[in-house]
Amino acid sequence: MIEFQHRQSAHCETGVVSNLLTHNGLAMSEPMAFGLSSSMTFAYIPMVKMAGMPLIGYRHLPGSVISGVAKRLKMKWDKRTFSSPDDGMKALDAHLESGRAVGMQTSVYWLPYFPPDMRFHFNAHNLVAYGREGDDYLVSDPVFEQPNRCDAASMRKARFAKGAMAAKGMLYYPVDTPSEIDYAEAVPTAIRWNRKTMTKAPIPIVGIRGIRYLGRKISRLGKGAEREKYLPLYLGHIVRMQEEIGTGGAGFRFIYAAFLQESAAKLNNPLLKDAAVKLTDAGDEWRRFALQATKMCRGRMKMDTDVLEGQLNKIADQERDFWKMLVEV
Repeated sequence: MIEFQHRQSAHCETGVVSNLLTHNGLAMSEPMAFGLSSSMTFAYIPMVKMAGMPLIGYRHLPGSVISGVAKRLKMKWDKRTFSSPDDGMKALDAHLESGRAVGMQTSVYWLPYFPPDMRFHFNAHNLVAYGREGDDYLVSDPVFEQPNRCDAASMRKARFAKGAMAAKGMLYYPVDTPSEIDYAEAVPTAIRWNRKTMTKAPIPIVGIRGIRYLGRKISRLGKGAEREKYLPLYLGHIVRMQEEIGTGGAGFRFIYAAFLQESAAKLNNPLLKDAAVKLTDAGDEWRRFALQATKMCRGRMKMDTDVLEGQLNKIADQERDFWKMLVEV
């Protein structure tokens, strides 16, 4: 067993990155990991389907936090995938025997410590293995309050599950971890890259324009032949993508706001603190939108897609004004 400090976090990849870096000597919070990676976004991707519905993302693709933090801190992560499950399990055991805690990409469905009603086929869930006792691996899964155990057979299935975003047994850990962070350089650079994604995306389905695009899509469906059958399913899918499936619509806005608050203290910059308040307001509006959409798709409120489009336009305005505030940074 390796001495590893388990810390619960809001999301898996941000939690694993911050916990592994802290374990390797560079103290880092989850919000700082997310902010430095420039991973906050909005994207409506109709060409990628989940259960027949378009993918809607509120952060960049899985792996972006790992690569983004590495780029900002000028460090590296050793990342390996395996063509053979046997080789992948041997490599995991070798790391643990050498005293190294490692991050892994897994499938939620095969992790036995997840409650049955929380398991679904999602192959990009991140966790840390920090030891083995008999047939059980000791697991620091940051979305849980306490460490967990996972038997070897389940770990093998979770690491080598087939399907979209198949992990292929991915293992990763930081190398050349710096001893400190130059916040005066890293924070403004990270913000500038993220602002570019949200305000200057070349296609209308990404960033601020993407939020407005989703509003128009909902409004059109409310006036078409698909209003009765498809629209409630569509709204339910939007809410699940936002609040349940890890793309974290409002949640990632709150994490980014916490990153700005932490950065404001480190850089003595009150503008960052004011911007955090503005983004928190946008996160609150995302939650209100989800509540309204849920009530409408379940028949607890009159279906009014113009109201939902108006809420999304309000969110787009809030996030536009938020990024304008950060131009000076």
